[in-house]
Amino acid sequence: MLVKPAPTLRSRALSLVQTLQNQSAACPCHACTSSTPFLFSSLLTARKLAVAAPIEKEYAFEMAASNIRYGNGVTREVGMDFKNLGVKKVAVFTDYNILNLAPMKNAIAALESEGIQYEIYSRIRVEPKDTSVKDAIAWARKVAPEAYLAVGGGSVMDTCKIANLYQAYPEAEFLEFVNAPIGKGRPVDKRLKPLIAIPTTAGTGSETTGTAIFDLVSHKAKTGIAHRALKPLLGIVDPLNTRSMPSQVKSSSGLDVLCHSLESWTAIPYSERVPRPTNPILRPSYQGANPISDIFSFEALRLTVKYLPRSVHDPDDAEAQEKMVLAATLAGVGFGNAGVHLCHGLSYPISGMNKTYKHAGYKVDHPIIPHGVSVAVTAPEVFRFTGPTNPDRHLAAAQVFGVDIANAKAESAGEILGDAIAEFLVKLGDQPRGISHLGFTKADIPALVEGTLPQARVLMLAPNFQKDDDQKREDLARILESSLIY
Repeated sequence: MLVKPAPTLRSRALSLVQTLQNQSAACPCHACTSSTPFLFSSLLTARKLAVAAPIEKEYAFEMAASNIRYGNGVTREVGMDFKNLGVKKVAVFTDYNILNLAPMKNAIAALESEGIQYEIYSRIRVEPKDTSVKDAIAWARKVAPEAYLAVGGGSVMDTCKIANLYQAYPEAEFLEFVNAPIGKGRPVDKRLKPLIAIPTTAGTGSETTGTAIFDLVSHKAKTGIAHRALKPLLGIVDPLNTRSMPSQVKSSSGLDVLCHSLESWTAIPYSERVPRPTNPILRPSYQGANPISDIFSFEALRLTVKYLPRSVHDPDDAEAQEKMVLAATLAGVGFGNAGVHLCHGLSYPISGMNKTYKHAGYKVDHPIIPHGVSVAVTAPEVFRFTGPTNPDRHLAAAQVFGVDIANAKAESAGEILGDAIAEFLVKLGDQPRGISHLGFTKADIPALVEGTLPQARVLMLAPNFQKDDDQKREDLARILESSLIY
């Protein structure tokens, strides 16, 4: 049996007008009937419905990024930076893997050389959970530092950002600033303490952004906080700090760069995002593709495709290590303002619902799907899905992977790029070839879909995805089913 769809506002308005036009046109003074008041009431209703103000699209974008200092050995300057700021007491965030390595030793030596007092917090979990983040918040509120220094990968920098935020709001509940609809998404209206970030991986670009991600255990999914106020004052990008990364960490971190650049390059244009904010403070960090982010994102993609395989396969290739650190930072500026979309949206429940998978090369005592692995595993199918929305951009990206697009057809753009990404992942080596290799089965797909839908801040930027929830569920299920193995 066919179900008649609910009438839209416009169809209701037109129906009312048509009804009025079929009634007598006589003046009510000369032909007053009992239906006349209803007719005039209906006319007013129709006019209101017909002229209902449309939702306004965005008309502007804005760029925000940390100051960046790049160079071999530049870590030694961080003590002078805090002294120049007039800071006397610093909270140093790191993890137990970095605690006794050269990047941390050099940073501490720099602080001590300038007489900067410090306390170290090293209980950071790789791929943070809300429990570990809450522990860091409690520690920061107790220590009350004048500034923060994060030495580590994305997990360290993100945890440090959140601790800094909640130190400034001592009475705030944990979900107060967490992205809606999971949290309240409250805007940050205070200036936070100065934070300097020293990345030790070439991946997240967190040294440039106001984004911080963690696992919300109760939802079995990743979420986070995104606001420009969280971005570090300075990112010290020292290629020497990535020399100690194991090969598997280099590859998974680099795949995050790959997807940052691809997703921000193919996100919906900023001018298509709705609704337009009523106040600039409400303009999201992730705004959609724009002419400035495009430059950073595309160059990051070019560098990653060229140098990531070299970086992974040859630990002595200094040029490749340096270029990948630069690519991560460039991608951070790009996606930090344009945003990411489906690869990242899908990755959050993939990581959050991990049962037993533990990726090689990570020295942790718990199951772990590294963030870069979780975003890349669906990438081939994601870009097959988004290809029809902007064939030119998808073909331009495919060309970076070495594809000859001279005779490529627009309708094949998604397939061409998806195939190129899959081939790149296979050649990179030691990557799970689909979510089934991470322990997921077809029976897990409905739960993964439901874990993806709340990621509104990234899904709103996904091309070919501005649909009702039922259609979104169908699309996500198809992507995941096709991603079981590639």
